[in-house]
Amino acid sequence: MGRNKQLREYIKAYKWSDMLAMVRNNKADPRRCSDDFAGRLVVITGATAGIGYATARTYASHGANLLCINRNAGKSRVLCRELETEFGVRCRDIIADLSTLADMHRVGHQLAQLEEPIDVLIHNAGTYLTRRVETVDGLEAVFAVNHLSSFVINYLLRDKLLAQSGGRVLLVNSEAHRFAPWGLHLDDLNWEKHRYSGLLSYGSAKLAQLLAMITFGDLLEGSGVTVNAVHPGAVRTESGKDNGPVYRWYKNNILERNFRSTAISADALYYLGVSAEVGGVSGKFFNLTTLENPAPPALDRGAADELWRISLKLGDLEGSVARVR
Repeated sequence: MGRNKQLREYIKAYKWSDMLAMVRNNKADPRRCSDDFAGRLVVITGATAGIGYATARTYASHGANLLCINRNAGKSRVLCRELETEFGVRCRDIIADLSTLADMHRVGHQLAQLEEPIDVLIHNAGTYLTRRVETVDGLEAVFAVNHLSSFVINYLLRDKLLAQSGGRVLLVNSEAHRFAPWGLHLDDLNWEKHRYSGLLSYGSAKLAQLLAMITFGDLLEGSGVTVNAVHPGAVRTESGKDNGPVYRWYKNNILERNFRSTAISADALYYLGVSAEVGGVSGKFFNLTTLENPAPPALDRGAADELWRISLKLGDLEGSVARVR
């Protein structure tokens, strides 16, 4: 589809009711689940702070065993000791920098070799940068961490997930995917041709994650494994801490002044990972626990197919091609 025709299709698909629903849902509380999850395995990326930390504690408080994928070894070991001491669960970790292809692949392969099933996999690791930064692999960092890391790990886990009798994959996404209202620049995912901005790069990376969910949903169809995305609410996190002092002051004193606790994000992620009420739901976008229509570009199967091919190349996965239904 030509770019102009694609834009016209997006414009026709936008609805004021969806935008109003987003505003309304941002003020809502998540549904909660009190079911036990003792002895089940939950994998969380980026669990030493913010949403990941609150979510790890919530799952551990219900008896789940944790495997945390963290960048900082010291903080990761402190987290595991805390969870094991306070809740009596087992906590393991893998130390990895998910901005690098080598660590994305290493994590994917290590998880694929686990003997026990992964009951819940939560892709929480993310970053927000106000200036363009390249990774060691020459990739734009926000795209690499927010989209490509979850793509590579999910792809390398596909055989294990398909062989399981069930499981849930949760993508910590964002309403910010709406910051890319006219879709992805699929010819410039590395932001080399277009002017970079923090909001646009972040929105585009989250949109890419939603488009990848379409194809992974097709790949996992009929396996009993579901994949869903969730906006974790307007909550106070450490996201953006790598930006300059002006941004950090703005974030702490203005942007997040009225934001809520990450406890609501953890409640939502526990509900979506455990509750029987959403057990068969897959390929959906939730604002906390409220089902919501994402922006039209996030539903574009043509763009999803093209992004899949590009992500295989950028993720160094071209030698291993999965069959998609």
